Amino acid sequence: MLEDMLAFAIVVEQSSMNKASVQLNLSQPALSRRIAKLEEELGVELFRRIGKRLELTRVGQLTYEYALELRTLHQRYLHTVSGFRSEGVTEVTIGASLTTLQTTLPDFIRLMNEERPDLDIKAVTGKTHEIVSLVRERKVDFGIVASRIQDPQLHCVPLFDDHLVLVAPRNQIVTDRWPLTIEQLNGLPIILFTKGTWYRSLTDEVFEKYKLEPDVRMEIDSFEAILRLLVTCRAATLLPQSYVRPQMLDANELTIVPVRELAETKRTTSLIYAAPSGLSPAVRLWIDNLAATYPTRI
Repeated sequence: MLEDMLAFAIVVEQSSMNKASVQLNLSQPALSRRIAKLEEELGVELFRRIGKRLELTRVGQLTYEYALELRTLHQRYLHTVSGFRSEGVTEVTIGASLTTLQTTLPDFIRLMNEERPDLDIKAVTGKTHEIVSLVRERKVDFGIVASRIQDPQLHCVPLFDDHLVLVAPRNQIVTDRWPLTIEQLNGLPIILFTKGTWYRSLTDEVFEKYKLEPDVRMEIDSFEAILRLLVTCRAATLLPQSYVRPQMLDANELTIVPVRELAETKRTTSLIYAAPSGLSPAVRLWIDNLAATYPTRI
């Protein structure tokens, strides 16, 4: 139907089957059959034939407007594919803040590898302000950070909302009051992520806001290491919900302990990039695809 729609648009613009057939390099009977086929598929008349003159019907006018949008979209698509083909892009560099390095980046890489196994993906990590600078200076193609960025030089696409959850060994916390209140974290043995990330800053803000003094056993810079130590140390931890997976909990004999106030500790993970005009068509396509994969959730 695409080719028939495009041919129909040419007929309207030339106001003549004869002129349109010349432009399309088709015989006039072949073009007439194409238009008749389109009318049959749509179940409507697109033209009123008044002598040798063609006049659009009301539905014909609507169809022409749609055909124009379709043509524009088709041309944009061909341009993007052409850019992909001519540039032969096989490398993408992503900037990831320290938290998203462990939560969101692995999913990004998996999605990109599924579509382009030949793609060479490089990642640069750092604190949020460092990733913002790298994106602004075009030293990375795009960045992933655990916050909304307001910068006139950058575009910020919110991906999803995240919040803290309490993770503990199964049966460690025994209570008949569910969910827990935040005050019940007082004195709780806990392992924390090291300072320097939004996630740790948010954790400290929670402790300060509710005047909590948990029993901090360790501070480690790896979520995976923290999870492995919880059962051994009989301690709990606070993690971004985006990091927690059911299979991860099962493998380490852990559970999420509901705490009402933690659901309010929200941060937005975002994708950031510089002006689209400076990006290759391939990278722009990756950004669009990745952004569409993450409807706001959590």
